[in-house]
Amino acid sequence: MFQIDTTTNRIKRLEKKLFSDLGFSERYHLQEWLAHEPLVFGEDLLIIQKEFDGFSETNERLDLLGLDKNGMLVVIENKLDDSGRDVVWQALKYASYCSTLKKDQIVEIFQSYLDKCCGGGDAQKLLCDFLEVPDLAEVVMNSGNNQRLILVAAQFRKEVTSTVLWLLSNGLRLQCFKATPYSLGNELFLQIEQIIPTPEAAEFMIGINEKEAAEKATESQQKSRHRIRLDFWTQALEKLKTKTDLYKNVSPSREHWLSAGSGVSGCPYNLIFGTKIIRVEMQIFWGSQAENKYIFDHLLSQKELIQSTFGDNLSWERLDDRISSYIRYGKSVEGDNRENWPEIIEWFIEHIIKLESAFKKPLSDAYSAMKKAGVGTTALEVNGEQTSQDQIAV
Repeated sequence: MFQIDTTTNRIKRLEKKLFSDLGFSERYHLQEWLAHEPLVFGEDLLIIQKEFDGFSETNERLDLLGLDKNGMLVVIENKLDDSGRDVVWQALKYASYCSTLKKDQIVEIFQSYLDKCCGGGDAQKLLCDFLEVPDLAEVVMNSGNNQRLILVAAQFRKEVTSTVLWLLSNGLRLQCFKATPYSLGNELFLQIEQIIPTPEAAEFMIGINEKEAAEKATESQQKSRHRIRLDFWTQALEKLKTKTDLYKNVSPSREHWLSAGSGVSGCPYNLIFGTKIIRVEMQIFWGSQAENKYIFDHLLSQKELIQSTFGDNLSWERLDDRISSYIRYGKSVEGDNRENWPEIIEWFIEHIIKLESAFKKPLSDAYSAMKKAGVGTTALEVNGEQTSQDQIAV
């Protein structure tokens, strides 16, 4: 790995190090870094516990327990300079222990983590936000034996990699990430790269597993909700299309959300229909995390004007540890009661028109400002972290 120095137009070699030589430990350093920056794994993961020991009749502890966007538990095992021979066996044991966890237990585990490590918070609300559902009843969590495994180490022994590849061929979701520290003078750098499976193969496998998870969820729990939503959106779109052009080319959906283009790619207007809450929102996931946060911050700088045009205060959710950001306005309802649907539909019509009016020009200006500033193009991202042009590690 080298550092680019644009001042001298030269590159400088970074010195590869061992964690042990730098005085770093597995528990107090590597584990903490991963817990606070799970985006290093290349996807949105929610860490719900660390040093988890909630297993019956055993004193074993798994390093990190996470949740992915499909509601699957992710067991993360960390080693420092050497994976050791038994890391796969450890992870498999922990996954088997976690396979019995129910939804209410997962909420309880996450709440314990928030109280102990994060200064508190509402576990149910944060899980809903992460899974992008209005109610946890909308999702199946920890379905069947679909738990995922992530192994992290500086070096992986051959007996480990051969076992991992065999397990992958038999349908287990397992990834190996190589963590390598580097130094340049007094500065330290960390590179985390997925080595098994390759990113291209992983993308294909994730697509297959997501499809299977969606099908199982539909078959087991969501048929009734899908039918209700389809009926609701059919009625809602009949009225929406007479009041605004936003949804003129949109068809009814079985999902709890309905999106319409804002004129800026990756920044749709969403209608959210839940059993307990309805919401209009602007979602910002145009490109990289840096680009999304730039657009959000540009809009936030015009908060007073936007809210004045909208006619009420909005919920501004930057979500620093997520790729997307949201600007939302909601209302509590009884969505399953069909007698409430006419009132809900009128509320959607009124507030989506207000939302578009409030954001149409500011969003266009934010997008133009981002492109002019060169965010995402004049700066490079290395291992998920944005670095200035003067000193870029590659």
